[in-house]
Amino acid sequence: MEQEIRLILEYNLQWFAKDGPGGEKTEPATEKKLREAREDGKVAKSKELTSAFDLIVLFLVLKIFISWVGGGFIEAYQYVYKTIPEFVTAMSAEASVHEVSVYLQSIFWMMLKLVAPFFAFGFVITIIISIIQVGWKVSAKPLKPKGDKFNPISGFKRIFSKDSVFELFKSILKIGVVIYVAYISIRDEADDIFILYDMPLNQALALCGDVIINAGLKISLVYLVVGLADFIYQKHRFNEEMKMTKQEVKDEYKNTEGNPEIKGRQRQRMREASRQRMMQDVPKADVVITNPTHLAVAIKYDAETAKAPIVLAKGEDFLAQKIREAAKEHNIEIVENKPLARMLYANVDIGAEIPPELYQAVAEILAMVYNMKNR
Repeated sequence: MEQEIRLILEYNLQWFAKDGPGGEKTEPATEKKLREAREDGKVAKSKELTSAFDLIVLFLVLKIFISWVGGGFIEAYQYVYKTIPEFVTAMSAEASVHEVSVYLQSIFWMMLKLVAPFFAFGFVITIIISIIQVGWKVSAKPLKPKGDKFNPISGFKRIFSKDSVFELFKSILKIGVVIYVAYISIRDEADDIFILYDMPLNQALALCGDVIINAGLKISLVYLVVGLADFIYQKHRFNEEMKMTKQEVKDEYKNTEGNPEIKGRQRQRMREASRQRMMQDVPKADVVITNPTHLAVAIKYDAETAKAPIVLAKGEDFLAQKIREAAKEHNIEIVENKPLARMLYANVDIGAEIPPELYQAVAEILAMVYNMKNR
């Protein structure tokens, strides 16, 4: 008869889980993980939304300050045009570097004065939109160099990753939308654009400015819709990436709150120590009131140290039996009083004085015990 041979292989079911060890990521991220991600610079933020608001502010500021900007450019042009002969003469006469620098600096400050409002409003709106999206928290961790960023293999994977393909598709979509909106806006002004050569220079510049600003505002509004959609997607993507497995949640709880088994053992040891201290106080009691076998409460009264009798020990079932055994061992009277035993056990903590409503009942028992012991 052939002998049956069985081969037993050990295996881990977690190998077959969808996302590796720990199982599938189905649990929302904990506050601790979100806080750590925030410190690492990982947030749900849409660059498109910030860019959309920057564009809107840019064209609104341009629309408001168009006359001031136009006048400033004309003034700068006139200044440069008038001073060109002096500059050429100075250069031919081998003027000093300081004189040339002063001339170029004057032109630079004139241009900076014209673009300063755009930079100021753009900077402010960028900060505000960023705070609205992710709140305010400064972290230097994203600036720290990471080795994987210098790894060519990792860089190659990032280039051809799913996220890169999505960003490429999004960029193509944005370009298409911008071109279409710009075409529609300019087409509506085609009749006026075709007669620009018949207009005076100032009027032609004003018309070009209106066309550019109106087209820019329309493009910005469409871009804003794209930015809002991208922000919703980024929030969803971030929440999905931050999800945790059940095992990760358990491990985090163990690391932060402590291992439940260890905490349970600690609580058990604390209860045992408290029980031992309580049992050590039983010999000091004047009387033990019982139920008769289910409950036991040890009472002590010392008029010099307390205003009322104190509960030194109490317990039920097995612990009540231990209290009775200790009382017998030390010749402490045991009195059966079911209602009083239940009231004391349920309402008075160990080491606490009994309430006034129980004074009479406890006093009668203590008087009886004192009489029995000639006290």
